[in-house]
Amino acid sequence: MSAHHEHPNQFQLLRQRRFAPFFWTQFLGAGNDNLFKFALTVMITYQVHVTWLPPAMAGLVIGAVFILPFVLFSATSGQLTDKLDKTTVIRAVKTLEIAIMALAAVGYISQNVPVLLVCVFGMGLHSTLFGPVKFAYLPQHLNARELTGGNGMVEMGTFVAILLGQVTGGLLIALPGIGPTVVAVACLVVAVLGRITAQYVPVSPATDPGLRINWNPFSETWRNLKLAHENIVVFRSLLGISWMWFFGAVFLSNFPVFAKEVLHGDEHVASLLLVVFSVGVGVGSLMCEMLSRRRVEIGLVPAGAIGMSVFAIDLYFSSRALPPVALQTVAQFLAQSAHWHVMADLLLLSLCVGLYSVPMYALIQLRSQPTHRARIIAANNILNALFMIVSSLAAGLMLSAGATVPQVFLATGIANALVGIYIFLLVPEYLLRFVAFLLTRFMYRFRAHAVHHIPAEGAAIVVSNHVSFVDAILLMAASPRPIRFIMDHRIFKVPVLGWIFHMAKAIPIAPHSEDPAAYERAFVEARKVLDEGDLLGIFPEGGLTPDGQLKAFKGGVIKILASHPVPVVPVALINLWGSFFSRVEGHAMRRPFRRGCFNQVGMVAGPALAPEGLTPEILHERVQDLLKEGVDGICPVSLEG
Repeated sequence: MSAHHEHPNQFQLLRQRRFAPFFWTQFLGAGNDNLFKFALTVMITYQVHVTWLPPAMAGLVIGAVFILPFVLFSATSGQLTDKLDKTTVIRAVKTLEIAIMALAAVGYISQNVPVLLVCVFGMGLHSTLFGPVKFAYLPQHLNARELTGGNGMVEMGTFVAILLGQVTGGLLIALPGIGPTVVAVACLVVAVLGRITAQYVPVSPATDPGLRINWNPFSETWRNLKLAHENIVVFRSLLGISWMWFFGAVFLSNFPVFAKEVLHGDEHVASLLLVVFSVGVGVGSLMCEMLSRRRVEIGLVPAGAIGMSVFAIDLYFSSRALPPVALQTVAQFLAQSAHWHVMADLLLLSLCVGLYSVPMYALIQLRSQPTHRARIIAANNILNALFMIVSSLAAGLMLSAGATVPQVFLATGIANALVGIYIFLLVPEYLLRFVAFLLTRFMYRFRAHAVHHIPAEGAAIVVSNHVSFVDAILLMAASPRPIRFIMDHRIFKVPVLGWIFHMAKAIPIAPHSEDPAAYERAFVEARKVLDEGDLLGIFPEGGLTPDGQLKAFKGGVIKILASHPVPVVPVALINLWGSFFSRVEGHAMRRPFRRGCFNQVGMVAGPALAPEGLTPEILHERVQDLLKEGVDGICPVSLEG
């Protein structure tokens, strides 16, 4: 990963060679894929009648042929990306694209659908080879604070490229008499431009040059899936991304039919729907860096999932009863107020897709081992392909059984809600970060200072003052990785909060005099957390402060350090005393608007302390110093860092 590069926002990456040539290479490749495929879909739907490929099935068949190489060759492409310099792979793939587009030009000019379907498979192979490079390249050249923004830019660029490619494909193929020829030339020109930009991509050394290639796609596919499964959070995040592609494929592949048979619009209306959808995904992707404050914020994922379901279901209700009319132009379509409801649903749905996908991709890149990151991405591409094939088959079966396109969208929205609930219960970290995201944006104005003192990897203990019932949630929001907390057993009896802390796998502890077995069990669990290389959170005061002052620290931390000498990171929570969740006047959670809304609160972390010679008194003094720093002026200003 590169050294830290300061820049004000993600757009500045486009001025840097480590990102810009790669971005434009990816942009042109995605644009060409979609120019080619959408022009072919429109040609079969509106112009060339093929008896063995009904227009209603054209989008689904083309989509299935395109993603078949992902199933067959993703495992091999992941190995090649880990073994070889990524720049070498990029340039070879872009040269292959030129050859495929040359054959496609012949197919378009002769309107030979079988040849064009062979080229669809070829472009699927092109994307299969490029896929692992696309996501393994970014963490090699961007640091952790740039990763969300970089992924947002790539996702935005991908969907803008999809938009431009499909709109251009739709417009060019519709040119009377010369449409197929113009499409053939355009595809070839874009392929050449992509090869030129690839020449400027900087060197990206192999991460595992000694890797021996297993050319058997089936055994290597299984090996890649097992490799991904070693990190359960990463693997389940892969499933979440694959579901997103299932969801998106249903909409993208059905837009031409949806535009013609449901909205009664011409091919330009189909292009308009793609414009709206692509703009929404691009905007949602770019919003991620702002909402996450330049961190990998997976709390955005549940928010995106909720929106995807809500607006997919509403799209059914907004489009199911439109009266049949003759095919409308874009101007005629936009003159109908009911159609604006449809477009609003598509825009908001796609915006939520961007919020959902970018943090998941960033999380996978951040937590995958660099030596086999490309193979993890290849496993993701395999799963994506399988999910998209199932998506095409499921949508095709529903349509063949007489279902309408709006009914397909409704079923997809409901299924998304069920899948989202399942994934977030399996990986509660997403829900926990969502709760923390809501708390720190909509109840408090929370800023975290010097978060870099919390180690990005390896075992450590985080020690904090204890002011309120939501201290652990705020610390989770600030930390770059999950923290397992030791917490008073009584907090698990508090409604809602108890459920949250159970999901967070917090470790309950009772006083030794009250329950010796529970006391010792807590320390056994705490040591397991450190054995696994994770972060352990402790509130050494032993309970909430009754008066806002820092109480004496107990010796539990020192007891753990005796067997597990790991770094200890002191942190201080600032300005929480007197808030709804603190025990001001002896009771917590009694007066919701005691201090109004959006109170500014903060957290400041100090440098990690070595375990040798550490005492409760030293820890107490360091946290007290951090509190004083916050009270003296850190909290009232931006604490991001």
